[in-house]
Amino acid sequence: MSILVYTENWDGKFKKLSYELVSYAATLANQLETSVTAISIGNVSEDELTSLGNYGANKVLNLNDEKYNSLDNKALSTAIGTAAIEEGAKVVLFAHTNLGKAIAPRVAVKLNAGLVSGVNALPVSYNPFVVKKKVFTGKAFAKVKFDTDVKVMTFAQNSYKVVETESNVVIESFNPAVNEGIFTTTVKETNKITGKVLLTDAEVVVAGGRGMKSGDNWTGLEEMADLLGAGLACSRPVSDEGWRPHAEHVGQTGKIIAPNLYLAFGISGAIQHLGGVSSSKVIVAVNKDAEAPIFETADYGIIGDVNKVIPQLIEGIKQMKA
Repeated sequence: MSILVYTENWDGKFKKLSYELVSYAATLANQLETSVTAISIGNVSEDELTSLGNYGANKVLNLNDEKYNSLDNKALSTAIGTAAIEEGAKVVLFAHTNLGKAIAPRVAVKLNAGLVSGVNALPVSYNPFVVKKKVFTGKAFAKVKFDTDVKVMTFAQNSYKVVETESNVVIESFNPAVNEGIFTTTVKETNKITGKVLLTDAEVVVAGGRGMKSGDNWTGLEEMADLLGAGLACSRPVSDEGWRPHAEHVGQTGKIIAPNLYLAFGISGAIQHLGGVSSSKVIVAVNKDAEAPIFETADYGIIGDVNKVIPQLIEGIKQMKA
């Protein structure tokens, strides 16, 4: 018996969310008196694979086969499901990313396992096995009980601290026997955004809403994001108006993010928007409407005109950095 963790990599590098997931798995394994096996799919260096041991992985299965580079969900889920069976895994963990949410249900079906998505804490109890997750766009919590022997979970980003530990990690090559017919996706071209902080990776996010009045007023937010090394985001009305690109839209119908700090300027705080940002550690809202719903969720609030507050904040950030 073990815990299997699928650790996503980006261009051969693991990011914080992968280490967070392994840290969570290590704590869970300690409670269940078992071990942690991580599976890495892609071209990842041995040093990078070994780094997973610093966060509690006892073994790393390295699947380095270019056929999987297309990120075909069927192929990935087949490989991970095979690994889970061979390792005798009773718990299989994924990050609550677009890829994780796509693969986890397929793996759950292969393993005849129960599935809970968006888990955000250690189990409430282990017998029965009960986990906690946010529901109603973050306005409430639900406790969900597993009734299956094997359990599959996706874990919400930024819900658990990264914990470094000492572990003698063993790296093993993993090459499951699969039917070549499962590889049905072909990547013809890849276009990547460069020079920007990706919203899903950003520790700090600066966002603007309809209260910014115009797309021409984004210069201050761009400068602030630059100073803070932050991602730049917007609410749906802003992207619908064409003030900002749709790639910056965060919310229930856009990107789901969980930064350490979310700065919202001129965003009223509709429930659809909060559904995508409610996992932020700290939310700071600036709005001239004292009754704006976002103030009910924000940890800190400033009631004022965003076009007057932004220059003052920029000046304050410059002084702090100096």
